[in-house]
Amino acid sequence: MRAVTTSPEPIPEPPPSGPTAPVDVVLPCLDEAAALPWVLRRIPPGWRALVVDNGSTDGSDRIARELGATVVRETQRGFGAACHAGLTAATAEIVCFCDCDASLNPSELVPFVDEIRAGAADLVLGRRRPQGRGAWPPHARAGNAALSLLLRRRTGLRLRDLGPLRAARREELLALDLTDRRSGYPLEMVVRAADAGWRITEHDVPYTPRTGASKVTGTWRGTFQAVRDMSRVLKEPPAREQEPSRREGVTR
Repeated sequence: MRAVTTSPEPIPEPPPSGPTAPVDVVLPCLDEAAALPWVLRRIPPGWRALVVDNGSTDGSDRIARELGATVVRETQRGFGAACHAGLTAATAEIVCFCDCDASLNPSELVPFVDEIRAGAADLVLGRRRPQGRGAWPPHARAGNAALSLLLRRRTGLRLRDLGPLRAARREELLALDLTDRRSGYPLEMVVRAADAGWRITEHDVPYTPRTGASKVTGTWRGTFQAVRDMSRVLKEPPAREQEPSRREGVTR
C-alpha cells in the first residue's frame, strides 16, 4: 500500500512591519480638483493615498484615480463622514489624515509615523504654523483657540491646535468607536484618545493658503458650525476615568 503524502499548507506571511510597513493616508475630498495634483505628488513613496470623494462635481474622483490614488465614495456629507469612511477602508497598520486642499503637505507626516512606530506616541497631531497672508483667517484661529482651552479643561491636554494632520494606529482608532460625522470628528478623536489614556503629541507643520474656497473655516458661518459641532463633543461624558498621569499626555 502506497503511503499518501500531502504537502503542508503554506503558512501565510505576516503583514510587513517596521520602517517599511505601508501607511494609508486618508484625504477627505469635496471639489478639490485644483489641489489634488499638488497633494498627491507629495504622498511619501510606498504610502497609499485614500481619496474619499464626498460628493464632488468637479471630477476630483477621476483626477485622483489618474494620479494613482485609491478612491473611496462616501455619500453622507460631512467631514467626519469622509474621514471615517477612509479609516474603515484603510488596511495599513498606521493611518494618517490630511486635508486635500493643498494647505498641508502630506510629506510632513513622515516623522509622525516614525514616532508612532517607535512607540513614543499613540496619536501625533500637526500644530499649524501659518505661512503667508490668508493661510488661517482670524475667526478660524479664534475658534481653534477657544476649543483648545475647552479641551484642556475637559481632558488636561495642553494642545495648541486641533488641526487635521495626524497619525495613529488603525486598530486603535477603530476601537475608539468615533460617532461624529460632521466637523466634530477631529476633536472627538482627541477627546476619546485622551479618555483612553493615549500618549498624544503635537509638532509644528507649515500651513499655507488653501487652493480654492474653504467649505468650513473660510466663512464665519462655517466656523460657527464647526465650533458648535466640536462644543457638542466636549459636552459628552468621559468614556471612563483615567489616572491623572495618563490623561496629561505629552506635548511638544
